[in-house]
Amino acid sequence: MDIKTTLATQGYFQARSVAAPQPASAEEGFANFVSGFAATLSEGEATARAAMVGGADPHALVRALADSQLAVETVSTVRDKVVEAYQEILRMPV
Repeated sequence: MDIKTTLATQGYFQARSVAAPQPASAEEGFANFVSGFAATLSEGEATARAAMVGGADPHALVRALADSQLAVETVSTVRDKVVEAYQEILRMPV
């Protein structure tokens, strides 16, 4: 066996164990989702306030508004999917 192949194999297995996804609970995922949403909205509000008094770049304002809009659309889409799943469960015969 070639030494280069052995070293490459060892490096692969070390990198594989480090890059493996860590299992997270649904509660942690939802908490991260909500905190990220709140942070995006508060960042957008802060940038909008700074733009009103002339302390922010117009490009930063547009980016913050676009990020806020995307966050709100994402949350509303997730809400719609949850409501749809709930309605589907209610339609199931018992």
